[in-house]
Amino acid sequence: MKTARRYDIDWLRVITISLLLIYHIAIIFQPWAMFVGFVRSDQPLEGLWTPMTMLNVWRIPILFFVSGMGLYFAMRKRNWKQLIGERTRRILLPLLFGIVAIAPLHMFLFQKFYKLPLGYYPHMGHLWFLGNIFVYVLMFLPVFYLLKRNTGGKFHRILDRMMSNPGGPLLISLFFMLEAIWVKPQIYSLYAETWHGFALGALAFFFGYLFVYSGYHFWETVKKWKWAYIALAMALYLLRYVEFQLEAPGYLMALESNCWIFGAFGLGYRYLNRPSAILGYLSQAAYPVYIIHMFVMYGGAWLILPLHIHPALQFVAITVFTFAGCYLLYEFLIRRLWFLRPLFGLKGKQVDKPSVKMMVKEG
Repeated sequence: MKTARRYDIDWLRVITISLLLIYHIAIIFQPWAMFVGFVRSDQPLEGLWTPMTMLNVWRIPILFFVSGMGLYFAMRKRNWKQLIGERTRRILLPLLFGIVAIAPLHMFLFQKFYKLPLGYYPHMGHLWFLGNIFVYVLMFLPVFYLLKRNTGGKFHRILDRMMSNPGGPLLISLFFMLEAIWVKPQIYSLYAETWHGFALGALAFFFGYLFVYSGYHFWETVKKWKWAYIALAMALYLLRYVEFQLEAPGYLMALESNCWIFGAFGLGYRYLNRPSAILGYLSQAAYPVYIIHMFVMYGGAWLILPLHIHPALQFVAITVFTFAGCYLLYEFLIRRLWFLRPLFGLKGKQVDKPSVKMMVKEG
């Protein structure tokens, strides 16, 4: 056995959160934006939504998968008490702080944008994701420690053999397809504070752990078959686009979602699993940026949407404003002030976060 750094998993988390920011900015330019609590441009860019519909079925599930993988790595050097304490500090504390101090900020900007009476409304907002993750940790921790004690046992060997075959990950997708049939979400991509989002996230979190637990064969499989998974995902997307006006039956969207994700894992393992000077910084910044991005984005929209410029330029300007604003707040406030760091999931003092590691079998 040898220890290999898993840079690809860190990169996928950074890239996915970046795509999530762009996705949220695109919503501003849709006619229905206000109905989901977003500020709305009077000049829509409905063409933006076509590529976004390719992203919306897997943008959140992949983060749940990666979170389950992260728990596997965290368990390697912690007992259950240490792990719950660490997850309380890194997830529950930022969630509670966000409910009272972060999410109300973008609600305030929403009120200002629409000239509504100003009020203070503590709420979870986009931080619902953190609440789900914390619940999943408490739910699955007994099972995960049982699996950890039985590494190398019969279940582990069966799982490893199953993940050695390209059909293995697809077989796992049956659970996600059954979830869609059972829950019957009206809109598959509405995950926030819904039973569908909770059940889907639980499955992704659980199997994210199992994929890493199973061993290196899973990663070799998705690396070898990445283009096949992506081709199947694209075929399902085209079917959804042509036959179902982008909202196919949930079981088909569940399969499409997982195929995109398996393809992303394969591409990441093949091309991103290598050192990078910038990764350590971005990996640490991704979590605080996720927490603050909504009020920064609303602030950008509040300033830029009234300008008499083409909506495409507005989209670019809000995107630049959001990424730049998040960077400035992270670099010059969150990262540097010791009392803010724990409130955004960072350690109390500035330290470089090591890249994720895992044990892989020598080839």
